[in-house]
Amino acid sequence: MIGKNEIFETIKMIGEEKLDIRTITMGISLFDCADSDSKRACVKIYDKITKKAENLVKTGEQITNEYNIPIVNKRISVTPIALIASASGGENLISYAQALEQAAKTTGVNLIGGFSSLVHKGFTEGDKKLIAAIPEALSSTERVCSSVNLASTKSGINMDAVKEMGKIIKKCAELTSDSGGFACAKLVVFANAPDDNPFMAGAFHGIGEPECAINVGVSGPGVVKRALEQVRGEDLGIVAETIKRAAFKITRVGQLVALEASKRLGSEFGIVDLSLAPTPAVGDSIAEILQEMGLEQCGAHGSTAALAMLNDAVKKGGAMASSYVGGLSGAFIPVSEDNSMIEAVRLGALDINKLEAMTCVCSVGLDMIVVPGATTAETISAIIADEAAIGVINNKTTAVRIIPAPGKEVGDTVEFGGLFGSGPVMAVNPFNCSTFIERGGRIPAPIHSLRN
Repeated sequence: MIGKNEIFETIKMIGEEKLDIRTITMGISLFDCADSDSKRACVKIYDKITKKAENLVKTGEQITNEYNIPIVNKRISVTPIALIASASGGENLISYAQALEQAAKTTGVNLIGGFSSLVHKGFTEGDKKLIAAIPEALSSTERVCSSVNLASTKSGINMDAVKEMGKIIKKCAELTSDSGGFACAKLVVFANAPDDNPFMAGAFHGIGEPECAINVGVSGPGVVKRALEQVRGEDLGIVAETIKRAAFKITRVGQLVALEASKRLGSEFGIVDLSLAPTPAVGDSIAEILQEMGLEQCGAHGSTAALAMLNDAVKKGGAMASSYVGGLSGAFIPVSEDNSMIEAVRLGALDINKLEAMTCVCSVGLDMIVVPGATTAETISAIIADEAAIGVINNKTTAVRIIPAPGKEVGDTVEFGGLFGSGPVMAVNPFNCSTFIERGGRIPAPIHSLRN
């Protein structure tokens, strides 16, 4: 049982160091909404979400007022819609997206995730239709987010899906060219996607999850940076221990909020996701943590080692604080959402190749990367394939959220606003990879997947 006294020492973190609960995400199972008639299914989906989540926003606000803990976002994740829509033959997928959009507006949540498909070993007809509908679904809605899991350590990489997703991302960008290709910011392509991730745009309610669960995402880059300021000059063992202690405190706050929210909402407590997720605010940066460790700029040699230590220490501290740490938990490196990362790109310290190396040891992958609008679908697919390979071989989650900004070139900046920040357009390798991507098929699972 967590008492209020346990969070007293975090008051300074909240007031001065930008600690917040980044999101309370309610996961809702929609399996009982499947129907052979798509119109009936959409009505069921809207009714169930609005009933389950009718008090989600209000509860978050009450907890904020009572505990003085900022809760930035209230969100919903649902069963992958490709599974639900299959009952109606995968028809009228845009109607499903609109049902999610209306439910999100009615409940007042910021975003809703789950216009998703799981195709790591192959497609069903429903999967194919949902993926084809993603560009229209995301460009015609404001709050709906989408994800596709196309690789896993147990199954390998579905290269047919990789090839298709390059085209889908290009189409998303084209349909929202007036906003810099913003639809792409609501689409994540995964390897080894977790079922209980509360963070958007990749959240969905996995098939092994309960009827309804509360997953909380905590974030505190500023807390970690401030803690490291107190141990300047100490060796890296002390640095790791300091990060662990900060992560422990942050996670305890998250667990308190998760338990309170689940009790008040009559839902199961799922997990606390301790992910150091930056925002565009000054002082709320992963890059600044790496610089506090002794790097002149994020991207300098040593950045991968520093990030690896940070990620590991965060997980260790979180695991000591809660028995139910899950989701992605670690450190995110989304370029457009981190002012110091943006500066590192502008100075030439950080490029897409170094970012790819860093994704081998971080919590996600190439996140919120803006590339020239002329980047080909095949190049985007190849970037996805590289990240999927890192995830599959290393038995970890990796993802790509990439925006080929229409009409933009290297050196330009695209403004997204809010938590999405602004993205400097980054160069990609100009050499052709289309013959490799066009081969299709499936890259087999690695030998170490045979663990049964």
